[in-house]
Amino acid sequence: MERPSAVTPLSSSWDRGDLRRLYEQHRLSLVRLASLLLHDPVDAEEVVQDAFVQAHLAWARLRDPAKALPYLRSAVLNGARSRLRHRKVVERFRPAAATVGPSPEAALEAGDERQRMIAALRTLPDRQRECLVLRYYLDLSEAEIAATLGISAGSVKTHSHRGVAALAAKLEAR
Repeated sequence: MERPSAVTPLSSSWDRGDLRRLYEQHRLSLVRLASLLLHDPVDAEEVVQDAFVQAHLAWARLRDPAKALPYLRSAVLNGARSRLRHRKVVERFRPAAATVGPSPEAALEAGDERQRMIAALRTLPDRQRECLVLRYYLDLSEAEIAATLGISAGSVKTHSHRGVAALAAKLEAR
């Protein structure tokens, strides 16, 4: 009896064309998700590209097409978390640079409402920030967020509620 190869899909209706369609339909939203978490468009593109490479390599093991998009979202979130952890390590060992103060252009830009929101979002704990970005930016349901993050729907509600309250407090204080 011949063993199936590692690259043979488990279902004939589930092929690599589906991955291409996922890429075409969801790449931009995944890049936006990563950008909101990483604050660097280049890193965001790389994280999303890595997620699609991981999906390509794991394609033969994906049995349910409905789980492909949550798999990609989880891969993007995990990649973003990994990049953020790496940045923290690098920052710990980088000497502090002397700062003079913001330029007039930067001061004007900082007053922008969108910039304030993103800055406040960056101060939230990781899980709260992830829940809010998935909920209000990607417009995912609590169940979809729970599946993406691997937590319960109740935890999603808790993190979202606390995140919204913290954002409101931070934005009112400014």
